[in-house]
Formats: sequence, structure tokens, C-alpha cells
Amino acid sequence: MTTPEVAPPKTNEDTPQGLAFALTAYGLWGFLPLYMKLLEHMPAAEVVAHRVLWSLPISMVVLLVLRRTDALRQALRNPRMLAMGAVTAALISINWGIYVWAISVDKTLDAALGYYINPLFSVFLAFVLLGEKLSRAQWVAIALASAAVGVLAVDAGGVPWVAVGLTLSWGFYALAKKQLPIGPNQGFALEVLLLTLPCLGYLAWLTQSGGAHFHFDGGRDMWLLMGCGLVTAVPLMIYANAAKRLRLSTIGVLQYIAPTMIFLVAVYVFEEPFGTARGIAFPMIWAALVIYSGSMLGQMRRG
Repeated sequence: MTTPEVAPPKTNEDTPQGLAFALTAYGLWGFLPLYMKLLEHMPAAEVVAHRVLWSLPISMVVLLVLRRTDALRQALRNPRMLAMGAVTAALISINWGIYVWAISVDKTLDAALGYYINPLFSVFLAFVLLGEKLSRAQWVAIALASAAVGVLAVDAGGVPWVAVGLTLSWGFYALAKKQLPIGPNQGFALEVLLLTLPCLGYLAWLTQSGGAHFHFDGGRDMWLLMGCGLVTAVPLMIYANAAKRLRLSTIGVLQYIAPTMIFLVAVYVFEEPFGTARGIAFPMIWAALVIYSGSMLGQMRRG
């Protein structure tokens, strides 16, 4: 018998615990490229499969400790919930795949750009799909971000697919996740549970063909792949706790910590070339985010 999940307390105040949780989660996400770079010799699909498999036991242990397994069992018996979970699972696996591949081929700056654009794309999705009205400042921010992507496209002679792919996959994932009537920890457990069978099938085929990097030999690759569960599940669950203890406006500002850290890692650790086009595009994105954040904070104060 498990105790029912208690709805998170509604508060308009920031708490020190919430700030600590948020800084920890965003810091872990910001340093994640350093970990993924150690796996660059492996196919992105193999890394994603291990992210799923080793996240499953962690997510299940958390639900058992918190006694919140009832909602997960109910979701597994509900065809509509399963279908919605399958959609979010597919979107997050695509996002992870693009991200891991981008790090392995020295496109970390493009990944940072994609996560910078995410909030603006989410606002645009709310306008297109949910009928929400946008302020003039929000339209200006979206236009600046679009122009920045255009600058990079012209310079590269094509669409910056890493940034666009990460923006689209995460934007639609966040939208679908909001429609999933289940807590964040249970939702994550449902997603990795649904992805486990195809991931096992893929890894079995990879092992049979001799291309697998995971072997129970105590080697470096084994531990790195097993660690994928920790670096995937832990930040997500810490963030879920932060969101309960901080105002939406605070979360809105703090969310830029991770892409900023990814940007700094790409430039100063991986030494990826910045170039003239990026020197134009990134300041445009930063200006768009300042305008967007100012508009959001103003709306919340008026509300």
C-alpha cells in the first residue's frame, strides 16, 4: 500500500532550498558536455540507450522511497496515458540523441544555441497551438532569435540543424509533458520504462554484431555507460524539487545558467571556433532573452 502523492505546495516565494536545488540541477546540466565528451568514441544511439537503461533503476528507487508508485501503475493501465507517455519518450530520446551526437562532433556551441532558443520557441508554440497572446516585447525577442538563426544559416550555407533540432524536440517535449497528468518523477519513470524494451533490443543487436562498447569487464567504457543513468536522472529529479520551491519568474531567469555554462565549456574547454557569424548571432540571442525575461517579469508583477 502506497500513500497518495500530495500536491506540491503553491507558493509565490522563493526558498533557499529551491535555489540550492535549481543551481545544482543547472550546474550539473552545464557540466554535462564534459561527461559526454568522454563518450565521443561511441555512437550516439548507444549512449542514449544506456542513458535510458541505467536511469530506469534510479527512477524506480526514487518512486519507491517516496511511495509514489500508484500513479505509475495507473498510467501503465491507461491506454491514453501510455500513448501520451510514448510521445514524450520519443521526443526526449530524439533530444538526447541530437545532444550526444553534437558533443561528439564538436558542435557544442550549436547545442548551447538550441537551449538558449528553447524558451522563446515555447512561447511561440503557446501562441500557435494554445492561442496565448504575445506581447510586443515577446514578438521582438522571437524575431531577434529567428534572425540569429538566419545569420548562422547564411554563414553555414544551410540550416543549423543541431540548434534547430534541439529546440524543436525539447519545445514539443515540454508542451506534451504539460499535457501528461502525472507527476514529474513518475512521468520520467514512465518514459524510460517505455523506452527500455527498444533500447534492450538495439543493444542486443549491437552486441551480436560486435559493435557494443559495454562489456562486464570493469573497464572505463563500462563505468562511463553505467554512469549515464546518474548524469541523466539525478539533475531531472533535483530540478523537479526546485520547481516546487521557486517562483516561476525565478525559474525563468535561472534556466539560462545551463546553456551559458555549455557555451563557456565549448569555447574555453573544447576550444570550438567562435567565428564572425556566431559573434553576431549569440549577442542577438542574448538580447532577445533579456527582452523576453524583462517582459515576463513585468507581466508577473502586474499579475
